[in-house]
Order: sequence, then C-alpha cells, then structure tokens
Amino acid sequence: MALVSSTSLLQTASQNKYAIGAFNVHTLEMLQAVVEAAEEAQSPLIIQSTVGTVKHLGPDYIAAAATVAANRASVPIALHLDHCSDFAVIMSCIRAGYTSVMIDASHSPFEENVAITQKVVEAANAVGINVEAELGKVGGVEDDIVVDERDALLADPAECAEFVERTGVHTLAPAIGTAHGIYKGDPNIDFDRIKRIADVVSVPLVLHGGSGIPDDQVKLAVSLGMAKMNVATELRIIFSDAIKAVFAANPEENDPRKYMVPAKQALKKAAMAKMQLCGCAGRASDFR
Repeated sequence: MALVSSTSLLQTASQNKYAIGAFNVHTLEMLQAVVEAAEEAQSPLIIQSTVGTVKHLGPDYIAAAATVAANRASVPIALHLDHCSDFAVIMSCIRAGYTSVMIDASHSPFEENVAITQKVVEAANAVGINVEAELGKVGGVEDDIVVDERDALLADPAECAEFVERTGVHTLAPAIGTAHGIYKGDPNIDFDRIKRIADVVSVPLVLHGGSGIPDDQVKLAVSLGMAKMNVATELRIIFSDAIKAVFAANPEENDPRKYMVPAKQALKKAAMAKMQLCGCAGRASDFR
C-alpha cells in the first residue's frame, strides 16, 4: 500500500488506547529495520526523520525509500518530519511526499505559535496530511534544538484546548516532563497532566522523549491518552553499538554489508519490543 497520513492511524490508536511507535531513522538500513519490525509485528508504523537527516540525505531520497517500503508492506506506514521550525523545509518535505509534518514553534510566545501552526495546517490540509505541533517545551536536545531542563515548561491543559481549537492541528505533543535523549536520572513525568490534557483536547497526543522511559511509565502514559511515542536516541545507540561490535571483533572489516546486517537485526529487535510496549503490535488489522 502507499504511504498514508498518520491522522487516521493516530485517531484509531487514541480511540483504542494504544500508541503507535514513531521511529527516527537516518540511513536506509535503519528504515528497512523498522519496516521489517512492523511487518513481523503486524503493527502500523510511523517512520520519522529529523531536519538534520533531511538536509543530510534530501527529502526526496527519504520519501522515495519510504514509498518503496510502504508499497511492499502489508501494514500501514506514514512518513513524518520531526521537530521542524522552518516553513521552507516543511514545504519541501510535503512536496517530496511526506504524509505528516511537525511544526515546532514551542519556543515562541503562545500567540506566535498559534499563528505559525495555523499557516502549516492550512498548507497540509490542502494535500490531506497530518500536522503535529508542540506546546510547552520538552527538555534535552533534538537535532539542533536545545532546551535546558530548567527552561522546559510543562503544557497547560487550558492552553492546549485553546491551541487545538484555534489552529486545527491534527496531533499535539504537550510537554509533560519527558526529555529528548537518554535520561540521566529517572524521568519526571506528570501523569495527572497527561490525563487533564487528554480530557480537554479532541486530538491524539504525542509522547516525545520516548528513549529510556521505564516500561511501566510508558504503559501508564499510553493508558492516559498518549497515542504516538517517539523513539530516536535509543535506536541510534543500539544501531551504532552493533556496528562497533563488528569492528571490535574484526578491525579490518571493509564490507559495509558485514556490519550493517547485524546493526539492522539489532534495531529490528529493539523496534519490535517498542511496538509490543506501545500496544500497536498486531493492530495493523485495524486498518484493513
């Protein structure tokens, strides 16, 4: 099947109290690994790329690879642009064939965030794709966006409701205490805030900073209303460590296939575990 918008995927997940794993990929092998994981787990899938990866590989290359994967797959696949504050980059990805984009104007004042998000929603609605936005600030580092933990502001439920109503955004990533990257200590997730936001907004919620959150906390966040979980840093580490292990055993290895295959296998296994954790394994049948 062709790439699909993540809107209907996430609405269905939200209604059925599970989350869809959204995995950041940076190479063809990483993309193939998460697709193979989704096929084996029979899970809907959201493939994501950061702005840095878009600039590194080109949005048309990424969209073409994702389209081939979707056309071969029996599970629904969406292609999402993660954390972008540049309207021109967003439009280049839409033109290339992305089916979901994130406008991150969370560093701007509320009214400016509303205005910027409205502009992106208008463009995306013209071609029927999903728009995700962020309210509050998620701490940590995402590509070249850095938010100090002291400056990470949690999203206000009333503002979330107003933001969704005024912008028409399709999915919302509220800051609820998670952080990008690997946690230095225990995550400090405000579960009551998740519930209060889910009670007053009409769109699926997105859990950012999904790398390294304890399993029981992920399950609780999903049960309270998170319908999409982003995983990035954890997968990069697993993929890279598998490559390092090959070179540790054979420093003279010069065949990329010899180190990419075990890296793909390690990433596939990790992605499947996340799909089981989110509850989306076996849910591809919801979309047939």
